[in-house]
Amino acid sequence: MRFEGKRVVITGGASGIGKATVEAFIAEGAQVMMGDLNEAGGNAMAADSAFDNRLAFQKTDVCEDSDIKRLIDAAAEHFGGIDILFNNAGAGGARAAIDEITAEEWDWTHNLLLRSVALGIRHVSPHMKAAGGGAIVNTSSINADEAGWGPVAYATAKAGVRHLSKLAAAQLAQYNIRVNSISPGFILTNIFAETFKDDPEEAKRVDAAIKMVSPMAQPVKRAGQPEDIAQGVLYLASDAGGFVNGIDLKIDGGITVGQRHSWDPEMPGLLDILEEASNAPG
Repeated sequence: MRFEGKRVVITGGASGIGKATVEAFIAEGAQVMMGDLNEAGGNAMAADSAFDNRLAFQKTDVCEDSDIKRLIDAAAEHFGGIDILFNNAGAGGARAAIDEITAEEWDWTHNLLLRSVALGIRHVSPHMKAAGGGAIVNTSSINADEAGWGPVAYATAKAGVRHLSKLAAAQLAQYNIRVNSISPGFILTNIFAETFKDDPEEAKRVDAAIKMVSPMAQPVKRAGQPEDIAQGVLYLASDAGGFVNGIDLKIDGGITVGQRHSWDPEMPGLLDILEEASNAPG
């Protein structure tokens, strides 16, 4: 029960990584205040007897500064303080390329994925200072590493989350507040299917495709589960991670370790190709 008596705020907790993290924290003794736009899903979770009255819910739009502050202040009042914040809410955002995206699409994506994280840190800081410290974990992504993993607006916002986490870690260390980020890889959550939320069958096909592709795309031959990410979040928020500050924890099945030939013996690397070419006749 690593989190007995700990008070946790989680955004985007009604599904996917957020829901798995809510469940993991409560299973280890925490009290959780969850924010999400999905009011029906959030209320259903809060009413679930399996959570033993350790979960409270408040409808929250993280694109609205007032909603973020209201969620965090409500948690502090409800629990008597806040020890942990997981800034997790998000979606895939605008999918347009840089030469086609509109200003409105760019701003909406960055408000959802980056500005919300900054404001979450801003509003929780006074409560954590009053508590003598705390731990903040923010959701970044492997999209922050290089091109090709996702849309440009999403990727740049997630890169911003990663750097913001490092800067906040430096500025808040004097108050015993640690700040870290996580970068999931291919995880079976509804964020990949969000584009097809009005077509459940298409969403199922997206999930099936991820399950099929993951074993071929990364060294760990299975698709990532929300629970995989939840355990990383719990480590960073726990006393076991007490000497960890300002880092990004990749939880990606090794997909970013290097080019495919670095882990797939069936795939020739550049040196193999050059050697073969140099030995070719003529």
